[in-house]
Amino acid sequence: MAVPRPRPGQGAATRASAARVVAEVLLAGRALSEALEGELEHIAEERDRALVQEIGYGVMRRLPRLKAFAERLLPRPFAGQDPQIQALLLVGLYQLTELRIPDHAAIGETVQAARLLAKGWATGLLNALLRRFQRERGTLEAAPPQSPEVTWCFPAWLIERIRAAWPEDWERILVASNQRPPLGLRVNHVRIGRTQYAERLATAGITARPIAHAPQGLALEQRVSPTTLPGYSEGLFSVQDGAAQLAAPLMDLALGQRVLDACAAPGGKTTHIAELAHNAIALTAVDREPSRVARIEENLARLGLVAETSVGDAIEPKGAWSEKRYQRILLDVPCTATGIIRRHPDIKWLRQPLDLTRLVETQARMLRALWPLLAPGGVLLYATCSLLPEENESQMAGFLTENADARERPITADWGRARSVGVQILPGEHDMDGFYYARVEKCAA
Repeated sequence: MAVPRPRPGQGAATRASAARVVAEVLLAGRALSEALEGELEHIAEERDRALVQEIGYGVMRRLPRLKAFAERLLPRPFAGQDPQIQALLLVGLYQLTELRIPDHAAIGETVQAARLLAKGWATGLLNALLRRFQRERGTLEAAPPQSPEVTWCFPAWLIERIRAAWPEDWERILVASNQRPPLGLRVNHVRIGRTQYAERLATAGITARPIAHAPQGLALEQRVSPTTLPGYSEGLFSVQDGAAQLAAPLMDLALGQRVLDACAAPGGKTTHIAELAHNAIALTAVDREPSRVARIEENLARLGLVAETSVGDAIEPKGAWSEKRYQRILLDVPCTATGIIRRHPDIKWLRQPLDLTRLVETQARMLRALWPLLAPGGVLLYATCSLLPEENESQMAGFLTENADARERPITADWGRARSVGVQILPGEHDMDGFYYARVEKCAA
């Protein structure tokens, strides 16, 4: 995927913005998407915004490699440096190694960015380090990787987890997870067909290809803001990866059903359910945070779809929505998100080993809490964007063992890989993110 070309005006301020984003993720533990959102709202030009995003995502993808370069350049340990100057050095190294920006521009603008960050004292240091890398680049890049983390640009603990779970595929998974993903769209077939919308994109000079196994899916290689695409305000499409577009069809929807989307924000799967049912089901979308429920409502309104929304917790169902019985429940649980690292590379550095234990318990509690809300004969679709069996087939195997009235409704599909329970998609397969699905039916009394 092509990276944005520089232009006059993409200068020191852009590099300073990128450094602030990187520092917020690495030092404050903030999600990359949130850090970018806060920074980009102050940048008017779309090309400047694109460069900040490219650098932010790129540094997260290549972090161990960039840190290894920095360690070899610095006279003192990298971890002891000023946080924003650490980030700015990484920003400079990423430009020199990965982007089609002239070296003099990458170095000069990065050095000047230190002044905008009130770190004028560091301009000489940054200039010396980046120019040394420029001179010694061949030697530095040819040096053997110092660790598996540098080789794969993944934390060691996660490399081991993925290797244990996927002994035949772990290398391919790591490589695919470090690639830039296409932009996935789901065409709102209530308003326009996929072929017709692809033609509108082509008229605008944007190439789109169908996503296999996702009848409304299109993949775009161009780096473009979704809000600038034709028909955004008309509700002609949603942004959604092809793997996530498999959820609604797996639910075997029928007119008149009562359907619950229990962890619904930002509403991608909720709106897909409403589209497939042509608004002819009783659909309820629930999420814990009022601001996230507001996002669901905004997406429903833009797409011209209908669903009841409610603020609620799938771990402790309360309120009117919890007093109903549903023929279908979608439970897209919180997880380690190890299947979508190519789309959110900061996950590699924000997730910690203990998070897995906590998330597995949360998932089990949600399953136990929502199972009574499923009507006899109804189906619960369990979904994660994880690659780890503890969150997927092992979680569902344990649930089936604990609940005598639960039985698997197997998924038969020409995508993914069958597991002991459910089906797994690996990152990059069929142009999709890594996802897991399992269907469980409640036996009639």
